[in-house]
Amino acid sequence: MPPPKEFDWFNTEVKPCEPALRAYLQKRFPVLSDHDDLVQEAYTRVIHAHRQGRLTSVKAFLFTVTRNLAIDMFRRRGRTSNHEPISDVAALPALDEAADPVASLELQRRREVLIEAVASLPERCREVMMLRHLDGMHYKEIAERLGISPHTVKVHIVKGVRDCTTYFRKRGLFDAEAPSAIPEDSVR
Repeated sequence: MPPPKEFDWFNTEVKPCEPALRAYLQKRFPVLSDHDDLVQEAYTRVIHAHRQGRLTSVKAFLFTVTRNLAIDMFRRRGRTSNHEPISDVAALPALDEAADPVASLELQRRREVLIEAVASLPERCREVMMLRHLDGMHYKEIAERLGISPHTVKVHIVKGVRDCTTYFRKRGLFDAEAPSAIPEDSVR
């Protein structure tokens, strides 16, 4: 049990931030179902930082930690969703003599940049992209769920792909001279 002084600090400095924190999670990360887990983990980290005397702004620290935890959750989701059933042990890349650790690190870096690119999209665009590419929903299903037209879903998908492509190019993952898959004037 925490000391009474720490308990009072938590109730006056941290706990009042919870409604805004949950609203932030719902707005920025609506497809994550584990908001309670994120909030609890953020509380654990803010208490630990407080005990070490590293806090200058409780609210800023709490929101930053929660954002990072949510992004980490997306990363874990991305890693676990790519598993394939093991039917032929000889076909596993880890057992291949030519397995390249540099290529593995590059793939991990590209996934991290993809997560950052999606996180940088506007809220509705990000939500549409995640429903389409993480949850595998069709345009019509997304439109029904979000109360928008299928055409608007398509516009968000095109914008998301274009913005992510630009994000990748800025980080050297695509050739700057390579033609864009989506013409700049196709969606405004």
